[in-house]
Amino acid sequence: MLASLDVQRRPGVFTFVAVEVPTPGLLAAAHGMVKEGTSTTLVLPIESARRAGLPTVVEMAWLSLTVQSSLEAVGLTAAFSKVLGDAGIPCNVLAGYHHDHLLVPIDRVDDAIAVLRISSS
Repeated sequence: MLASLDVQRRPGVFTFVAVEVPTPGLLAAAHGMVKEGTSTTLVLPIESARRAGLPTVVEMAWLSLTVQSSLEAVGLTAAFSKVLGDAGIPCNVLAGYHHDHLLVPIDRVDDAIAVLRISSS
C-alpha cells in the first residue's frame, strides 16, 4: 500500500470548530464532522467559520492520501504518522471509507507533501 501512496491537496484553508448544536448552514459547509459528547466538531473552510462568527484557532491544509486503503488495513496510519512526526509536522487524521485525510498546518503543507511522497518512493 505504501508503495502506491500519493497525496493530493484539497483546495482551500480549513479550521476545526466545536459547537453544541450545528446549524443547517454549518452542516452544509462542513467537510468533516465528529460527534463528541455534548458538542460536535466540524472541519470547515475557514471563510465559513469566520462568516458564522466562530473562532479560527488553527489554519489547516487538507491532504488526501490517494491510495485506496481498507478499513481493516494495519500500519498505514502509523507509517504516515511516523514520517510526519519525524519531520515535526503536526497532523490530524480523518478516515473516509476509501481514503485517509490529513489536516496539517497551512504553513507546513509543502513540507508534509514532500515527506509523504519521499516516504512512498
